[in-house]
Amino acid sequence: MLRIILIHPGATSYTPEGRIQGNLDLPLSEQGQMEVAHLAEMLRNQGIQLLYAPQSEPAWETAQRLASLLGLKVKKLERMENLNYGLWQGMAIEEVRHKQPKVYRQWQEQPEIVCPPEGEMLAEADARAQAAVARLVKKHPEGVIGLVLPEPLASLVRRALTGQPLGDLWKVLEMHGNFEILEVDTKSPTISRA
Repeated sequence: MLRIILIHPGATSYTPEGRIQGNLDLPLSEQGQMEVAHLAEMLRNQGIQLLYAPQSEPAWETAQRLASLLGLKVKKLERMENLNYGLWQGMAIEEVRHKQPKVYRQWQEQPEIVCPPEGEMLAEADARAQAAVARLVKKHPEGVIGLVLPEPLASLVRRALTGQPLGDLWKVLEMHGNFEILEVDTKSPTISRA
C-alpha cells in the first residue's frame, strides 16, 4: 500500500485577491510562509519518506521549506507544470465570472470542454498528471511520499488515483496550505486512467 500525502502549496500574493495563478511563478507570501510552518507541524508524524514537487515557484518553495523543517529530501517532478490558463492568468476569478458568465459556469460544470483563451485544455494537464502518477506508483509501490501540487493539478492527480470527480475547479483554487491523505493500492488496477 502506498500513502500519498497531497500537499497544497502555501499562499502567494494572488491568493487573498482571488486571482488565477495557473503556471505563473510567484513566491510564497508571508501568509504562505506561515502556512508552510504550520503544515510542517501537522505533517511531522505522517511518516513521509520523500517529497516531490514540480518546478513551479510556490510548489517548489513549499517543498523546500517543508524539507528543511522535516529533514526530508525533495525531488523534482519532471514535465509536471500546472495548467496554463492563458489570458485568465492574473485575472480575479470574479472578473472571469462577470465578463464571461457562460464560460465561468461551463468551467464549474464541465471543465473538460473549456479552453481558457490562449491557454490549454484540461486534457493536456490531465495527461501530464496521469503520466506522473503512473511513474510514481511504479517507483513507490509502498511507503509514504508527499506531493506538493498546485490546483488544478492536485485535483487531476486525486482523480487519477481515486476516480473521484474533479468538482468545482474554481473553488479548489482557494485551497492552499493544507493537505489530504490518499491511500493507493498499487497492486490494484483501479488507478484511474480517465
